[in-house]
Amino acid sequence: MTAWEITRHEMALGVAQLAPHASVPRWALDDAFESPFWSVTRTADELSVICAWEALPGTVTGVGPMVAFSLDGPLDHSLIGVLAGLLAPLADAGISILAESTFDTDWILVPATQADQAVTAWRQAGHTVTHEEQR
Repeated sequence: MTAWEITRHEMALGVAQLAPHASVPRWALDDAFESPFWSVTRTADELSVICAWEALPGTVTGVGPMVAFSLDGPLDHSLIGVLAGLLAPLADAGISILAESTFDTDWILVPATQADQAVTAWRQAGHTVTHEEQR
């Protein structure tokens, strides 16, 4: 098993679901929030927005707050089983997740109420978890 270095980001994030043909809302891109991560994904069924929890208006379907963890990268694109290895300890601990991948790395969002449990599960599995302000 590979031991990974993971960074915990402190800003709370939220995930919103909008209609599939909705425009990307301005609140999702608000620079007033220095979010470590945001994402807009469109499928045939929905437009999903991940952004600062505080930016989500109460009028949208959403979940959160979530805490983001990033795998220290960049990762080689030929690696196999990275997410599987990171998510198994969380599944064993009963922690739900939302995973997003970027070109360089993987991001794992967990409910804020379970963030400390996620850190414990990863450390017990041999991974290193640091807080972004410690970097």
